[in-house]
Amino acid sequence: MAVVLPPLVGHIAAIKRRLLLIAATVSAWFVLTFAYATELIDWFRRPLTDDLMFYGPTEALFASIKVSLLAGVVLSLPVILYQFWKFIEPALLPREQRWAIPLFCLAAGLFALGLVFCNLVILPLVIQFFVGFGMDRELMPQLAVGTYVDFNVKFLLIFGFAFELPMVLTLLSRVGVVSPELLSRYRKHAILAALIVSAIVTPDATLFTMLLMAIPLVILYEVGILGARLFGRRNPSGGQGLKLDRTAPAGTAGHRVR
Repeated sequence: MAVVLPPLVGHIAAIKRRLLLIAATVSAWFVLTFAYATELIDWFRRPLTDDLMFYGPTEALFASIKVSLLAGVVLSLPVILYQFWKFIEPALLPREQRWAIPLFCLAAGLFALGLVFCNLVILPLVIQFFVGFGMDRELMPQLAVGTYVDFNVKFLLIFGFAFELPMVLTLLSRVGVVSPELLSRYRKHAILAALIVSAIVTPDATLFTMLLMAIPLVILYEVGILGARLFGRRNPSGGQGLKLDRTAPAGTAGHRVR
Protein backbone atom coordinates (compact mmCIF):
# COMPACT_ATOMS: atom_id res chain seq x y z
CA MET A 1 0.00 0.00 0.00
CA ALA A 2 1.40 3.39 -0.98
CA VAL A 3 1.99 5.82 1.85
CA VAL A 4 0.37 9.21 1.29
CA LEU A 5 2.48 11.96 2.84
CA PRO A 6 0.86 15.07 4.35
CA PRO A 7 1.18 18.15 2.11
CA LEU A 8 3.71 19.86 4.41
CA VAL A 9 5.91 16.76 4.59
CA GLY A 10 5.74 16.42 0.81
CA HIS A 11 6.78 20.06 0.34
CA ILE A 12 9.71 19.65 2.74
CA ALA A 13 10.84 16.49 0.94
CA ALA A 14 10.64 18.28 -2.42
CA ILE A 15 12.68 21.20 -1.08
CA LYS A 16 15.28 18.78 0.28
CA ARG A 17 15.61 16.98 -3.06
CA ARG A 18 16.00 20.20 -4.97
CA LEU A 19 18.54 21.62 -2.52
CA LEU A 20 20.59 18.43 -2.76
CA LEU A 21 20.55 18.65 -6.56
CA ILE A 22 21.64 22.29 -6.41
CA ALA A 23 24.42 21.44 -3.96
CA ALA A 24 25.65 18.61 -6.20
CA THR A 25 25.70 20.92 -9.25
CA VAL A 26 27.56 23.68 -7.43
CA SER A 27 30.06 21.14 -6.11
CA ALA A 28 30.72 19.76 -9.59
CA TRP A 29 31.35 23.21 -11.03
CA PHE A 30 33.49 24.09 -8.01
CA VAL A 31 35.81 21.17 -8.71
CA LEU A 32 36.15 22.20 -12.36
CA THR A 33 36.74 25.91 -11.69
CA PHE A 34 39.25 25.29 -8.91
CA ALA A 35 41.84 24.56 -11.61
CA TYR A 36 41.43 28.17 -12.79
CA ALA A 37 41.57 29.79 -9.36
CA THR A 38 44.74 31.71 -10.23
CA GLU A 39 43.10 33.39 -13.22
CA LEU A 40 40.01 34.19 -11.15
CA ILE A 41 42.07 35.85 -8.42
CA ASP A 42 43.89 37.90 -11.08
CA TRP A 43 40.50 39.05 -12.35
CA PHE A 44 39.52 40.13 -8.83
CA ARG A 45 42.62 42.24 -8.29
CA ARG A 46 42.08 44.41 -11.37
CA PRO A 47 41.25 47.59 -9.36
CA LEU A 48 44.60 47.28 -7.56
CA THR A 49 48.06 48.03 -8.85
CA ASP A 50 49.84 46.25 -6.00
CA ASP A 51 50.29 42.53 -5.59
CA LEU A 52 48.25 40.62 -3.03
CA MET A 53 49.99 39.02 -0.07
CA PHE A 54 49.17 36.03 2.09
CA TYR A 55 50.12 35.87 5.76
CA GLY A 56 49.07 32.36 6.73
CA PRO A 57 49.89 28.91 5.35
CA THR A 58 46.27 28.25 4.34
CA GLU A 59 45.22 31.76 3.28
CA ALA A 60 45.99 31.33 -0.42
CA LEU A 61 44.20 27.97 -0.46
CA PHE A 62 41.02 29.34 1.10
CA ALA A 63 41.10 32.34 -1.24
CA SER A 64 41.18 29.94 -4.20
CA ILE A 65 38.30 27.97 -2.69
CA LYS A 66 36.18 31.10 -2.31
CA VAL A 67 36.64 32.34 -5.87
CA SER A 68 36.02 28.83 -7.22
CA LEU A 69 32.84 28.58 -5.15
CA LEU A 70 31.61 31.89 -6.52
CA ALA A 71 32.29 30.69 -10.07
CA GLY A 72 30.48 27.44 -9.26
CA VAL A 73 27.40 29.31 -8.05
CA VAL A 74 27.34 31.54 -11.14
CA LEU A 75 27.71 28.59 -13.52
CA SER A 76 25.05 26.63 -11.59
CA LEU A 77 22.56 29.47 -11.88
CA PRO A 78 20.48 27.79 -14.63
CA VAL A 79 19.99 24.73 -12.43
CA ILE A 80 19.22 26.88 -9.38
CA LEU A 81 16.59 28.86 -11.27
CA TYR A 82 15.11 25.73 -12.83
CA GLN A 83 14.70 24.05 -9.42
CA PHE A 84 13.09 27.17 -8.01
CA TRP A 85 10.70 27.24 -10.96
CA LYS A 86 9.76 23.56 -10.61
CA PHE A 87 8.96 24.15 -6.95
CA ILE A 88 6.48 26.96 -7.62
CA GLU A 89 5.15 25.53 -10.91
CA PRO A 90 2.30 23.50 -9.30
CA ALA A 91 0.86 26.72 -7.89
CA LEU A 92 0.61 28.32 -11.33
CA LEU A 93 -2.07 28.03 -13.95
CA PRO A 94 -1.18 26.59 -17.39
CA ARG A 95 -1.19 30.04 -18.99
CA GLU A 96 1.18 31.25 -16.27
CA GLN A 97 3.54 28.31 -16.77
CA ARG A 98 4.24 29.47 -20.32
CA TRP A 99 6.34 32.23 -18.81
CA ALA A 100 9.01 29.73 -17.68
CA ILE A 101 11.64 30.46 -20.36
CA PRO A 102 11.22 34.27 -20.22
CA LEU A 103 11.53 34.10 -16.44
CA PHE A 104 14.69 32.01 -16.71
CA CYS A 105 16.21 34.60 -19.00
CA LEU A 106 15.07 37.46 -16.80
CA ALA A 107 16.44 35.87 -13.63
CA ALA A 108 19.80 35.13 -15.25
CA GLY A 109 19.93 38.65 -16.63
CA LEU A 110 19.13 40.18 -13.24
CA PHE A 111 21.81 38.11 -11.53
CA ALA A 112 24.36 39.10 -14.17
CA LEU A 113 23.27 42.73 -13.85
CA GLY A 114 23.83 42.54 -10.10
CA LEU A 115 27.34 41.17 -10.62
CA VAL A 116 28.17 43.81 -13.22
CA PHE A 117 26.75 46.63 -11.09
CA CYS A 118 28.70 45.46 -8.06
CA ASN A 119 31.93 44.91 -10.00
CA LEU A 120 31.84 48.17 -11.93
CA VAL A 121 30.23 50.54 -9.43
CA ILE A 122 30.19 49.31 -5.84
CA LEU A 123 33.52 47.49 -5.46
CA PRO A 124 35.68 50.21 -7.06
CA LEU A 125 34.06 52.81 -4.80
CA VAL A 126 34.57 50.73 -1.68
CA ILE A 127 38.14 49.69 -2.48
CA GLN A 128 39.23 53.17 -3.56
CA PHE A 129 37.65 54.68 -0.46
CA PHE A 130 39.40 52.43 2.03
CA VAL A 131 42.73 52.15 0.22
CA GLY A 132 42.76 55.89 -0.44
CA PHE A 133 41.90 56.57 3.20
CA GLY A 134 45.05 54.72 4.30
CA MET A 135 47.30 56.19 1.62
CA ASP A 136 46.22 59.72 2.53
CA ARG A 137 47.74 58.98 5.94
CA GLU A 138 51.00 57.83 4.34
CA LEU A 139 50.25 54.15 4.93
CA MET A 140 51.27 51.70 2.24
CA PRO A 141 48.61 49.09 1.39
CA GLN A 142 49.61 45.44 1.69
CA LEU A 143 46.36 43.59 1.21
CA ALA A 144 46.04 39.95 2.16
CA VAL A 145 44.62 37.79 -0.61
CA GLY A 146 42.24 36.03 1.78
CA THR A 147 40.70 39.23 3.13
CA TYR A 148 40.54 40.83 -0.31
CA VAL A 149 38.88 37.85 -1.99
CA ASP A 150 36.44 37.41 0.90
CA PHE A 151 35.53 41.09 0.63
CA ASN A 152 34.84 40.82 -3.12
CA VAL A 153 33.02 37.49 -3.05
CA LYS A 154 30.60 38.63 -0.37
CA PHE A 155 29.68 41.78 -2.25
CA LEU A 156 29.29 40.01 -5.60
CA LEU A 157 27.08 37.23 -4.26
CA ILE A 158 24.89 39.55 -2.24
CA PHE A 159 24.31 41.92 -5.16
CA GLY A 160 23.81 39.07 -7.60
CA PHE A 161 21.06 37.49 -5.53
CA ALA A 162 19.69 40.85 -4.37
CA PHE A 163 18.91 41.79 -7.95
CA GLU A 164 16.56 38.79 -8.05
CA LEU A 165 14.42 40.40 -5.34
CA PRO A 166 12.01 42.26 -7.68
CA MET A 167 11.30 39.11 -9.68
CA VAL A 168 10.85 36.99 -6.53
CA LEU A 169 8.41 39.46 -5.00
CA THR A 170 6.49 39.67 -8.28
CA LEU A 171 6.22 35.87 -8.51
CA LEU A 172 5.13 35.58 -4.89
CA SER A 173 2.45 38.16 -5.57
CA ARG A 174 1.43 36.31 -8.73
CA VAL A 175 0.84 33.05 -6.86
CA GLY A 176 -0.98 34.85 -4.06
CA VAL A 177 1.59 34.48 -1.26
CA VAL A 178 1.97 38.24 -0.78
CA SER A 179 0.19 41.31 -2.04
CA PRO A 180 1.41 44.80 -2.98
CA GLU A 181 -0.50 46.19 -0.01
CA LEU A 182 1.27 43.77 2.35
CA LEU A 183 4.67 44.65 0.90
CA SER A 184 3.94 48.36 1.23
CA ARG A 185 2.75 47.91 4.80
CA TYR A 186 6.02 46.26 5.78
CA ARG A 187 8.24 48.77 3.96
CA LYS A 188 9.79 50.02 7.20
CA HIS A 189 10.55 46.46 8.24
CA ALA A 190 12.19 45.85 4.86
CA ILE A 191 14.42 48.91 5.30
CA LEU A 192 15.44 47.71 8.75
CA ALA A 193 16.11 44.22 7.38
CA ALA A 194 18.26 45.72 4.59
CA LEU A 195 20.36 47.59 7.16
CA ILE A 196 20.73 44.48 9.31
CA VAL A 197 21.72 42.31 6.36
CA SER A 198 24.20 44.96 5.23
CA ALA A 199 25.74 45.13 8.68
CA ILE A 200 26.09 41.34 8.80
CA VAL A 201 27.50 40.64 5.35
CA THR A 202 29.88 43.60 4.96
CA PRO A 203 33.33 42.69 6.24
CA ASP A 204 33.92 45.96 8.10
CA ALA A 205 30.31 47.01 8.84
CA THR A 206 31.14 50.69 8.50
CA LEU A 207 28.37 53.15 7.71
CA PHE A 208 29.77 53.78 4.22
CA THR A 209 29.69 50.14 3.10
CA MET A 210 26.38 49.52 4.88
CA LEU A 211 24.72 52.30 2.92
CA LEU A 212 26.29 51.20 -0.36
CA MET A 213 24.62 47.83 0.12
CA ALA A 214 21.41 48.83 1.94
CA ILE A 215 20.32 51.58 -0.47
CA PRO A 216 20.26 49.29 -3.56
CA LEU A 217 18.41 46.65 -1.51
CA VAL A 218 15.71 49.16 -0.58
CA ILE A 219 15.44 50.34 -4.21
CA LEU A 220 15.10 46.74 -5.39
CA TYR A 221 12.37 46.16 -2.79
CA GLU A 222 10.46 49.16 -4.19
CA VAL A 223 10.89 47.77 -7.71
CA GLY A 224 9.46 44.49 -6.41
CA ILE A 225 6.40 46.32 -5.05
CA LEU A 226 5.91 47.96 -8.43
CA GLY A 227 6.21 44.59 -10.17
CA ALA A 228 3.68 43.10 -7.75
CA ARG A 229 1.23 45.90 -8.55
CA LEU A 230 1.63 45.49 -12.30
CA PHE A 231 1.81 41.69 -12.62
CA GLY A 232 0.49 40.34 -9.31
CA ARG A 233 -2.77 38.48 -8.93
CA ARG A 234 -5.86 40.64 -8.70
CA ASN A 235 -7.76 39.49 -5.62
CA PRO A 236 -11.02 41.05 -4.48
CA SER A 237 -10.59 42.70 -1.10
CA GLY A 238 -12.60 41.60 1.86
CA GLY A 239 -15.45 39.58 0.46
CA GLN A 240 -17.98 42.30 -0.21
CA GLY A 241 -19.11 42.57 -3.75
CA LEU A 242 -17.53 39.26 -4.66
CA LYS A 243 -19.13 37.82 -7.76
CA LEU A 244 -18.92 34.09 -8.10
CA ASP A 245 -18.62 32.47 -11.48
CA ARG A 246 -21.23 29.71 -11.45
CA THR A 247 -19.62 28.06 -14.47
CA ALA A 248 -16.20 27.72 -12.83
CA PRO A 249 -15.39 24.16 -11.73
CA ALA A 250 -14.94 23.45 -8.05
CA GLY A 251 -11.59 22.23 -6.82
CA THR A 252 -10.15 20.65 -3.72
CA ALA A 253 -9.52 23.06 -0.88
CA GLY A 254 -5.97 24.37 -0.97
CA HIS A 255 -5.50 23.72 -4.71
CA ARG A 256 -6.01 26.12 -7.57
CA VAL A 257 -8.43 25.00 -10.26
CA ARG A 258 -6.74 24.65 -13.63
